Amino acid sequence: MLEAQLTKKLWHFQLDVHFKVDNQILLLWGHSGSGKTTILHLLAGLLQPDSGFIKVNGRLLYSDAEKVNVSPQARNIGYLFQEYALFPHMTVRQNVFYGLKCKKGKGDEPLLDPVELLNSFGVGHLLDRYPRQLSGGEKQRVALARALAVRPQVLLLDEPFSAVDKKTRVGLRKELRKLHEQWQIPFILVTHDEEDASYLGDEVIHLEKGKMRDLTTSFTAYSRGLCAENASYVQM
Repeated sequence: MLEAQLTKKLWHFQLDVHFKVDNQILLLWGHSGSGKTTILHLLAGLLQPDSGFIKVNGRLLYSDAEKVNVSPQARNIGYLFQEYALFPHMTVRQNVFYGLKCKKGKGDEPLLDPVELLNSFGVGHLLDRYPRQLSGGEKQRVALARALAVRPQVLLLDEPFSAVDKKTRVGLRKELRKLHEQWQIPFILVTHDEEDASYLGDEVIHLEKGKMRDLTTSFTAYSRGLCAENASYVQM
């Protein structure tokens, strides 16, 4: 379970959110600049909140009141960046193994075999290739394998399909849903694509200028509510 209450003063507004996620896919929805990626950065420890707390399975990762701020490497949160952030000078093998260095010898549960993980994603034959030699879909699978190799307790996904074509996107979307059913951990997803949102979002937070406008149980329910709201506005 992920619990968070976060505030952060940004140059154009004050971010102020609070949410609790069990083993669902939480969709962060809103216009560009509404604070979605900032929330991912706060959860991952790449930015520090001004106040609030972050807990994962009861473990406190950040608290201004208790002066706790666990480093990004020790949070056990996986992050799939929008452009995948693969190291261009490293092979696929080196990219995936890189994330394991901070985990060895810390008494965590056994780590996954990165090669087996890559094989399960259908990219095991690409071990010795460099990112520039991969397609968008292959890069996405390698980046997912790197994020999951450390057995994260939460997975953050920032526009995970933005660099692939529509046909590849449909396949990867199904793979991600299957992956979530297998791992049963909270996924926090940022996307601007309504089809991705409808297929993947178990719960939806709609953000406007850093504030939670509403929280609904699915993107379909959210869309229906938005349509009804717009219809009422037109009739007035």
